[in-house]
Amino acid sequence: MTIHAYDVVALTEDLRATHPESKAPILLRRGQVGTVLMEFDGAACLIDFSDGEGQTYAMETVPIEKLMVLFYEPVLVAA
Repeated sequence: MTIHAYDVVALTEDLRATHPESKAPILLRRGQVGTVLMEFDGAACLIDFSDGEGQTYAMETVPIEKLMVLFYEPVLVAA
């Protein structure tokens, strides 16, 4: 599956990260949701992880194989 800018994704495994302001180490958990900002040649994506108020708590480059795209609508299939 191809991942594109602005796709909503979730981590498939835990990932250590750094808070962008405090520089404190944080742990992003499997299932943590983020938004794709950039895609790098099908190998990795820059992901913005934000809270419910839109404040970024991590921005990390994540390998494609550690991401899954989330879907809000079903795909219609022929009967």
